[in-house]
Amino acid sequence: MTPAENRIRLAIVDDHRMLLGALTEWIRNAASDINMVAAVASWPELLTHPEFPVDVVLLDLDLKDNIPVSLKISTLKTTGVRVVLMSTYSEPNVVREALAAGALGYLVKSEDAGMIVEAIRAASVGESFVSAELDLALNSGEVGGAPKLSAQERRVMALYGGGEPVKAVAFQLGISEETAKSYLKRIREKYRVAGIDVGTKVALRKRAIQDGILLQTEAPGPM
Repeated sequence: MTPAENRIRLAIVDDHRMLLGALTEWIRNAASDINMVAAVASWPELLTHPEFPVDVVLLDLDLKDNIPVSLKISTLKTTGVRVVLMSTYSEPNVVREALAAGALGYLVKSEDAGMIVEAIRAASVGESFVSAELDLALNSGEVGGAPKLSAQERRVMALYGGGEPVKAVAFQLGISEETAKSYLKRIREKYRVAGIDVGTKVALRKRAIQDGILLQTEAPGPM
């Protein structure tokens, strides 16, 4: 169990109470390093909550309050709060606007629950995290070039491409084996959309070297 003072203080804002309850319960059970201090259904409830400001806010983009998301993000940034947005849809222009306004993460609600936790962890240390589905939509025009990987995806690719089995990758990064597999799936999908096949471990290792994620000297001999 992570000591209370070192845990990420999280607030969730979502007006779908069933989802709010399910997410709250899941995060409390699955992530001992996250302290769920507020789960509210509206923007005013967040700002007036006794635990505010928190470290990270998981914010529903689709709140029906007519307050521009850019204003919400800038308000949170001025109080030192990092923002991860959730949405039921993935319109690239909306995503770009949100990221330009300062959101560190953007997830579709169909995302694997483990990825939601990873996005919260990434945001807490100032790293960006975008849903694989949204990343593909944002970068779909960049066929042939290397896709943009998050910092954690690059770590997974470096370790796995360097010869580590998935279980060892997960252990070294402090994530579950299932989450590590989800990262590999995301990485391969991003490369596939860019027109690059990294379906095998050997192909992935070669690409990791080519894209500067893995040094030639770190890679083992043929597998």
